[in-house]
Amino acid sequence: MKNLGLMVVMLLAAWSTAARAEDPKAVGAKLWKSKCAQCHGTDGKGQTKKGKEMGISDITSPDWQKEFTDQKIKDTLSSGLKRERNGKKQEMDPLGKELEPAQFDALIAHIRSMQAPLAVKK
Repeated sequence: MKNLGLMVVMLLAAWSTAARAEDPKAVGAKLWKSKCAQCHGTDGKGQTKKGKEMGISDITSPDWQKEFTDQKIKDTLSSGLKRERNGKKQEMDPLGKELEPAQFDALIAHIRSMQAPLAVKK
């Protein structure tokens, strides 16, 4: 009987841990909102005040999505960015010490989900 009670407690603990685990889509959206949207915008087009000041690219464009591999995105997120482009200073803080691998994956998946649909040629 003691073993049965212990098993029930263990199953309940495992179930509550699994129930608390967040959906990767929700994690990616939450990270985007808290870490990226201030500059890149909620839609990824870079049309925020800071985004315009820094000349941030529209990450929803097919060209950007094609140019930036998942690894390139991860490297930039991890290491941050400090450069001048078209006469504008671009800086992004590194997230390498803040995020777990699954969080990087969720954020990259969110970025990929923002891709603008390709125009249909007639």
